[in-house]
Amino acid sequence: MPKIVTFGEILMRLSTPGFQKISQAETFECTFGGTEMNVGAALVNFGFDVTHVGVFPDNHIGKKAKSFIRKLGISDKEIHLKGKRMGLFFLETGAVSRASQIVYDRADSAFVNLNPEWFNWEEILKDADWFHWCGITPAVGEKPAIALLEALKVAKKLGVKVSSDIYYRSNLWNYGKTPQDILPELASYSNVVLASRKNIEEIFGITTEEDKGRFQMASRKLMERYPNIEKVIDTERIQISASHNRLNARMWNGDEYLKSQTLDVTHIVDRIGTGDAFLGGFIYGQLIYKDDLKSLEFGNASSALKHTIPGDQNLVDIIEVDSLMAGDGSGKLKR
Repeated sequence: MPKIVTFGEILMRLSTPGFQKISQAETFECTFGGTEMNVGAALVNFGFDVTHVGVFPDNHIGKKAKSFIRKLGISDKEIHLKGKRMGLFFLETGAVSRASQIVYDRADSAFVNLNPEWFNWEEILKDADWFHWCGITPAVGEKPAIALLEALKVAKKLGVKVSSDIYYRSNLWNYGKTPQDILPELASYSNVVLASRKNIEEIFGITTEEDKGRFQMASRKLMERYPNIEKVIDTERIQISASHNRLNARMWNGDEYLKSQTLDVTHIVDRIGTGDAFLGGFIYGQLIYKDDLKSLEFGNASSALKHTIPGDQNLVDIIEVDSLMAGDGSGKLKR
C-alpha cells in the first residue's frame, strides 16, 4: 500500500444552505477542507495510506477537525494541537449564471503561527512514496513556508516523489514576500508540477511566444531551468455556466504533449475540491498504472465525479472512476 504524506492548512468550511447567498443565510453547514488534505482523502478511497501534517487549535474546534480527518481514514498522528484559532472560509454556491463565491477568514490561525521545529521530517517521510504540497501553504505565512522547505529538502534526500500545485491566492501574500520570492525554490524540489502557462510565466519569469503550444513551451523551459521537474500538468475548464462545465487535463512530460478526453459535467453539485480530486487521481495513476496518459484520464474522471459530491473531499472509489473512464456516464442505478 503506497504511503502518502500531505502538508497544509485545513479550514473549517461554512456553507450557505442550498444555493442561498451569504447575505440571506441564517444558518451555515459546517465541514472541513484543505487542498492538500483533500488530495489525501481521494487517495484513501483508492486504497492508499495517507498522513496529513498540520496544526489545529487546542480547543473543541481543533479536536472536531482531528475527528473529521480520522473519519476520512487519514492519519492524524502528525497533527499538532496548538494555538487558539481555526482558519475559516464561507462558501456561497452559485447556480446557472451566478458564480460561486468564497470569503476567507484565516489570518492569525494556528497553522499560520506554527513552529517549524515541531515537525521531524526525517521521521514523517520515512518510507513515504509521495509528498504533496500546494502554493497556498507558503502564501499564508513565513513559518509555514520555512517548514515546507525543510520538508522538501528531506523528501529529496530520502528519494520521496514530490508533487506541487503551485496555483496560489495572490491576496494571501501579506507577510512581505511575493510568490516570485518563494515559489521558485520550493518548486525546484518537485517532480510533478501542476501549473498553467500563465502561472509559469508569472511566477518564474518565463516568456513564451504568442502562438499555439505555449503551455508546452513554458513547461519545457521550466524543466530546463529546474531539472528535478519531470512532468508539468494542468487542468482545463470550459465554463458553460456555474452549473455546467467541461473538463480535460494535459501534460508535458519532457518528451511529448498528452491530453485527456473532455468530460461534460452538466449539473454541478459542488465544485470545491475538484482540482484536488484530479491530483489525487493523477497520483494514483502514477503510482499504480505508471502511465502518463492513463494518469491524466484517471485524474480527469476523478475530478468530474467530485463535482457530484457535496463537501471538499472526493469520496468515489476506483470502480466508479474506471466506469466513467470507460464511457459510462449514465448514472444508472446500480443494485
